[in-house]
Amino acid sequence: MGELMKAEIIAVGTELLMGQIANTNAQYISGRLPEAGIGVYYHSVVGDNPLRLIECLDLAIKRSDIIILTGGLGPTKDDLTKETVAEIFGRKLVLHQESLDKIIKFFEKINKPMVESNKKQALLPEGSIVIENNNGTAPGCIIEEGGKVVIMLPGPPKEMKPMFDDTVLKYFNSKSNVKIVSKFIRIFGIGESSMEEKIIDLIDNQTNPTIAPYAKDGEVTLRVTANCGIDDDGEKIIEPTIKEIKNRLGDAVYSTENKNLEEVVGELLIKNNISISFAESCTGGLLSAKLTDIPGISSVYSGGMVTYSNEIKQHNLNVNATTLNLYGAVSSQTAKEMAVNIRKVMKTKLGLSVTGIAGPGGATENKPVGLVYVGLADEKGVDCIELRLWGDRNRIRNNTVLNALDMIRRYILKNCNAI
Repeated sequence: MGELMKAEIIAVGTELLMGQIANTNAQYISGRLPEAGIGVYYHSVVGDNPLRLIECLDLAIKRSDIIILTGGLGPTKDDLTKETVAEIFGRKLVLHQESLDKIIKFFEKINKPMVESNKKQALLPEGSIVIENNNGTAPGCIIEEGGKVVIMLPGPPKEMKPMFDDTVLKYFNSKSNVKIVSKFIRIFGIGESSMEEKIIDLIDNQTNPTIAPYAKDGEVTLRVTANCGIDDDGEKIIEPTIKEIKNRLGDAVYSTENKNLEEVVGELLIKNNISISFAESCTGGLLSAKLTDIPGISSVYSGGMVTYSNEIKQHNLNVNATTLNLYGAVSSQTAKEMAVNIRKVMKTKLGLSVTGIAGPGGATENKPVGLVYVGLADEKGVDCIELRLWGDRNRIRNNTVLNALDMIRRYILKNCNAI
C-alpha cells in the first residue's frame, strides 16, 4: 500500500434503504480512513438481498482496492454478508472456535440462553483475518484476495467503531507508508464568498496541503489536508497554512480543532468562570439545550427561562408592560430588558436574551419573518444586535442560536482576557 488506495464502503441493511436508521457507520469510517492514507471514493447502500449484494460487490471489486462492508453479520436468515462474500471469492465458511467460545460466554454473562442460530456468527470465510468483537456477538473479518482487501464489520455502531479503531486501522497502518492528515477550521460571522475572497490566492496556489471549503447551517468550515509519509508530522505541513488563514480571517475563526460553537463557548465560560443565564422566546429553549450538552457547564450555567408569551415576559421576567405595548415583544427594547432582568433574577455575570419571529406566521409589514434581536447584559450595561435571517422556522431558530453563541464568544474574547 505504498500509494493512496481507493476504498468503497458498502452498508448492508434494508432498514437503511427504508430510512429507518441513518448510515452513520459510513460517515465514521470515511472520517478515519485518511489517517491510514486511504481515500474513500464511493459509498453504497444495499438491502438484505444476496443477488443485489453480489451486484454491488462485483462493481466494488472492479473499481476499488478496499471494500468495507458493515451489517449483515447477525444470526438471522437475512444476515448474508459473510455467505455472499465467501461465495464470490470461492471460500468455505469454517467454524472459528475462539469466536464461538466468546459468543457462548457472552450469553452466559447476560444470563440468557444462546439459540442455535447464534453459532452461525462464528462461521467465517476460510483464511480470513478475524476481528474480535468485545461489545457484541458478531466477529468481523478481513479477506485479502488478488490485491483486493474486503473487510466485514457488524452494523451496530457501538460494536463497529471499536473494532474499526482497534483492529482495522492498525491493519492498514501496518501496510501503508503514506497517510492523509486533516485539520478543520471553523468560521462564523463571515459568508462563504467573503471568506473565499480573503484566501482565494491560497486556494488557487494550493499543492500540499490542500484547502477545501464547506458551508453548512450559517457557518463555514475549511478542511486543510496534507499528504505525507506514515512517519511524517502532517500537522507541521498544515500549520503554516492554518496560521495564514487565521491571520486573514481574524476572530471569525472560532476553532482550529473542529469543535462546534457551543463547545468553544462552553469552554470559554468554564475556563474564565463566567456565569450566564438565558431568557429565550423564539428559540424555545434551544440555546439552553445546546449549551447544556457541554460537560461541566453546570459550574457556570444554572438555568434560564423560556418566556414565549408577553404575559410570561411581564410577570416572570419583569419586562415592563409599557415596553411591550410601545415596541412589541420583538424589539431591541424588549430584548435588552429581558437580558438585564434574567441576569438579575438568576444572579449571573451575564444575561442573554433572544426574541424574534421564526415564522411561518406572526410577521407584519414592519417586522418580517426572520427578524430577531439578541441582547447581552453584564454589570455595566446591555448590548443588542438585530438579525435579519432567512429560511424556514428551524433554520431561523438554529441560526439565532449560532449568532447568540457567537455574541457570547466575542464578548469574552474582548472583555475577559480569555484563556
